Amino acid sequence: MICVKINEESYSYDIHSLIKAFYPAEDIKVVLNDEDLNSDSNMPEFYVYAGMDKIKTGIDSDGTEGLVKEVAVSDSLSKDRAAYKSELKRSLYRALSEYTGQELPWGTLTGIRPTKLAMTCLDEGMSEDAAVGYMKDFYLCSDTKAKLATDIATRERQIIKNIGADEKGYSLYIGIPFCPSTCLYCSFMSYPIAAHRGAVDSYIDAVKKELDFVAGSFAGRRLDSVYIGGGTPTTLSSERLKDLIGYVHEKIDLSNIKEFTVEAGRADSIDREKLTVLRQMGVDRISVNPQTFNEDTLKLIGRKATAAETIEAFYLAREVGFDNINMDIILGLPGENIDDIKYTLDKIEELKPNDLTVHSLAVKRGSKLAELLLENKKIGDSNVMLRNDGIDYEEAMRLTEQTAARIGLSPYYLYRQKNIRGNLENTGYAEDGKAGIYNILMMEEVQDIVACGAGTVSKRVYVQDDNSVRIERCDTHKDLKLYLENTEQMIDRKRKLYGID
Repeated sequence: MICVKINEESYSYDIHSLIKAFYPAEDIKVVLNDEDLNSDSNMPEFYVYAGMDKIKTGIDSDGTEGLVKEVAVSDSLSKDRAAYKSELKRSLYRALSEYTGQELPWGTLTGIRPTKLAMTCLDEGMSEDAAVGYMKDFYLCSDTKAKLATDIATRERQIIKNIGADEKGYSLYIGIPFCPSTCLYCSFMSYPIAAHRGAVDSYIDAVKKELDFVAGSFAGRRLDSVYIGGGTPTTLSSERLKDLIGYVHEKIDLSNIKEFTVEAGRADSIDREKLTVLRQMGVDRISVNPQTFNEDTLKLIGRKATAAETIEAFYLAREVGFDNINMDIILGLPGENIDDIKYTLDKIEELKPNDLTVHSLAVKRGSKLAELLLENKKIGDSNVMLRNDGIDYEEAMRLTEQTAARIGLSPYYLYRQKNIRGNLENTGYAEDGKAGIYNILMMEEVQDIVACGAGTVSKRVYVQDDNSVRIERCDTHKDLKLYLENTEQMIDRKRKLYGID
């Protein structure tokens, strides 16, 4: 355990997050001055002093004061909390970087939306070069990541402009919480379909009630995108898919939508009949997600479909007429090395999807992987290294960028997560005109997202008088039984969120 002594509790989250980025495998404990550290003797101890006259960060090693960074605080800085916090993080970052010999690709940034910062720079009239310079100087981002964030922000701004996203528009998300099985790394709410088939009809009926609310309350507003995710929506039968999507068509005006996506993420949930139904019902974008093309890894993480079946499902979707297919892959799955990642990328290059989403594995609370790591257990009888710290993640990300470029895909959206491997990011790449519109609208928080189904989160975007944005959210029960028993209450939460009588 690494312990950190602070004098100002309000900065504890930022301090914890930044130190955790340098020491991802360690537990971090943040305490106030007079509390006992109780740190491991072989780990350094940190302290951060946030004063009105100075910011002082230091690292004690072997019981003696080691590296110290000190910054004078001007009167103007002391009165600007946001600027003060940024200076504190820069000071701590420089101490950590010097002590460990590491530089983090995203510098002091620990949030999930770094592109929003680059977009703000562009919105304020900065050139792209100036925005890159600001990201490097203010947040200490690497040149590569500053350029990546700015390039993506530039593309997103143009896409949002073309859509005409504003407070009159909204997007609809429908969550289907059933899967063929639960993957090792997954923390999303999902229920194995084999054990919950009896609840499916009741679930679809509950979602229809929520859709009735959307139809009545958002009539007259422009619907820009529809996204049916999960779980794995294609665990539903073709009849149920047709019924649900048909209900959306019946109740809601889809005349202005720019995109209708359904995640067909698992090859073991896909067949020609389902794909044909989706295409006939106006779905124009689907996901067929391998995560990896290595058979041993697929077995290890609990995905039942083979790599060959995923390839077959992809080509079947092409035959049915889908010309916008997304594929997801994950870097850093247990047991995989850089050669395994190269093999997966070679298969991606052969298939040439229109959209590729590259995830750096994040160990999420609630996943089986997190549980095994916490208990220091193996996967069954496997000797696979769960942490997989041996991969050069920056090299892996460079390889994915190069593969995407060779098949004509450019980065168009990006987000980060807690406990993400290599302190990197998740990036979406797409052909021109094939970028995932819902992904951008959701990530950049430029319009309301109305979400129906168990475990979903609706967002309301308030554009204030000074053009700043405030976000409010409401969720639905994650537990399937509670959701089904309290569907009207879930609707009332949305009614309150959107100010609907």
